[in-house]
Amino acid sequence: MRIRIATIEDATTIADFNTRLAHETEHLALDGATLEAGVGAAIADPLKATYYLAEIDGKVAGQLMITHEWSDWRNGDMWWIQSVYVAADFRRRGVFKALYEHVREAARKSGAAGIRLYVERENQKAQDTYRKLGMSMTPYLVMEEIL
Repeated sequence: MRIRIATIEDATTIADFNTRLAHETEHLALDGATLEAGVGAAIADPLKATYYLAEIDGKVAGQLMITHEWSDWRNGDMWWIQSVYVAADFRRRGVFKALYEHVREAARKSGAAGIRLYVERENQKAQDTYRKLGMSMTPYLVMEEIL
């Protein structure tokens, strides 16, 4: 398995994975044009986000995206994991674990203060996976207003 940073040539695959992710986890249909523009913007500007891809035998098997949040409490950068998706044919083969371990090492080398992600309350399988990798549940809830 090879972990690498996505390039613009990967945008179609990432958009497809994000479409599948939204449908599988939240039964949402994303607007394709908005999604493709968002993926392209992230790839073009590392200050917005960075996609990491896992490849097996030359095929993209999974992805995750990192965004950054400054923590004044920790005087450090928090890396947020988002857009996690592993293609159905590659599940249960350690793809997410490899992506996570790669990102954790990159975060450590960068001097990041920590790694966070959000997970659906009912997604016990994902929560178990994240715990096995060393993450723990926080007392925080996420609130939002979509503009």
